[in-house]
Amino acid sequence: MPIEELGREEGVLVPIVYVGAEDVPILLANQFIIQHEQSEFILTLGQMTPPILLGTPEERREQAQKLAYIPVKIVARIAFTRDRLVELIQMLEEHLRKFDKQRGEER
Repeated sequence: MPIEELGREEGVLVPIVYVGAEDVPILLANQFIIQHEQSEFILTLGQMTPPILLGTPEERREQAQKLAYIPVKIVARIAFTRDRLVELIQMLEEHLRKFDKQRGEER
């Protein structure tokens, strides 16, 4: 579990431990929207499942044309301050570099 330290500036280190992460389901998010307000960024994560279209290519095209929309199920909405968003971006970039390096896909 990740451990962070709180109070470094005051000379007192108190560990922060993430508890219960194993109990939270991992949800697939394949759709994203980001908005910004006065002092925060709001990230909305969604899950879209394509509709089942059957038959010949022409029949599938006809079925698709009849769809009014494809729903996206919202799985989370998270707000960040600017500083925390920058920190998240840096962490994601670092982990992506490590992931690509392990797979031999350095970019």
